[in-house]
Amino acid sequence: QLQLVESGGGLVQPGGSLRLSCAASGFTLDYYAIGWFRQAPGKEREGVSCISTSGAMTNYADSVKGRFTISRDNAKNTVYLEMNDLKIEDTAIYYCAAAPFLPITSNQAMCVVSRFGSWGQGTQVTVSS
Repeated sequence: QLQLVESGGGLVQPGGSLRLSCAASGFTLDYYAIGWFRQAPGKEREGVSCISTSGAMTNYADSVKGRFTISRDNAKNTVYLEMNDLKIEDTAIYYCAAAPFLPITSNQAMCVVSRFGSWGQGTQVTVSS
């Protein structure tokens, strides 16, 4: 059974850092594009960053460019989201999601909720002083 489990969320002060992990079980991530999405209270779920199957292509929402870095370790069946210089507006539940063979490019055209069919349960990130 395909399962994604996020971890690494927590409470951090503005300017701080967190690293989120998305661990897959029941399948190999090698053939899946992975996306990180977030949903703040009262807002729609939005794409944060996506990475291609090989890791060669990544993209980021404008709001996180230069602060967040997505990466993957297929040998560990895990995808990461390194978040630096966190801002209060980054507060949200962060989800990872998988899509088989989804072509990821440098723009966010494919990094949208409707393209991803398998989702984790999310991890809370709270940025507050």
